[in-house]
Amino acid sequence: MNANTLLKHYDNAQLWPTPTGLDIHAAYREAIQVRGLRIARGEQPRGYKIGFTNKSIWPRYNATAPIWGTVYDSTLSFCDGQASLSLAGISQPRIEPEAVLTLRATPPERCTLEQLFDCVESVAPGFEIVQSHLKDWKFALPDAVADGSLHARLVVGKQVALQNLASNAKDFCNMLGAAKVCLLCDDMPMDSGAGINVLGDPLSALLHFVHEIQACPGAPALQAGDVITTGTWTDAFAVCEGQTWQAVFDNPLHPLDLKFTA
Repeated sequence: MNANTLLKHYDNAQLWPTPTGLDIHAAYREAIQVRGLRIARGEQPRGYKIGFTNKSIWPRYNATAPIWGTVYDSTLSFCDGQASLSLAGISQPRIEPEAVLTLRATPPERCTLEQLFDCVESVAPGFEIVQSHLKDWKFALPDAVADGSLHARLVVGKQVALQNLASNAKDFCNMLGAAKVCLLCDDMPMDSGAGINVLGDPLSALLHFVHEIQACPGAPALQAGDVITTGTWTDAFAVCEGQTWQAVFDNPLHPLDLKFTA
């Protein structure tokens, strides 16, 4: 399956007839080509999603490692804590509560955790809406990569400057690693999780991603202003029109409410 076919299925919210048959390296090549096609038609990359940083869900999704994909201006939105989102054009949508980090500078090659901390501007709560173009979410890891690493939409809540939270990487990692979230649907508790679930903490998850993308042939360079969502703190849940989901995070992340429309 090539980039043009992948993009056509994405645009039509159409399931793939079969898995891609790609290996992981070929899947990233096709995903990067899809990125180029989307840029050529006017979409602008705004950052990245990191998937499968929560190892507890690997068996459910046949995952063996974290993956990454591009977030676009057409898939990214911001709010102060309450938002609505249309599910139109999304294939088998599911929701994930995450911590979102925004870069203020390009991280150095093979950066340390402390160097990366110095490159991050802010942290915010987020809901990533993920999707799969293979029926019933049955895929191999390269399929997920070719499928935009399952990214559909990203809603980012109130951002907090890192300089107001911690003076070094260790303290910030401890803070977010210890933070918890309760995920609710229409006021009914669905799951709970913690920042420690994403490779120990969201900054450590970001460090893994930075090293991976810097080593990926043909991958774009990270830029100041890139918005990066670092992986779900809970399981992912199917969503539908009319539902309202809420993520109640511990400090320093603010609560986030999201209502789904047609």
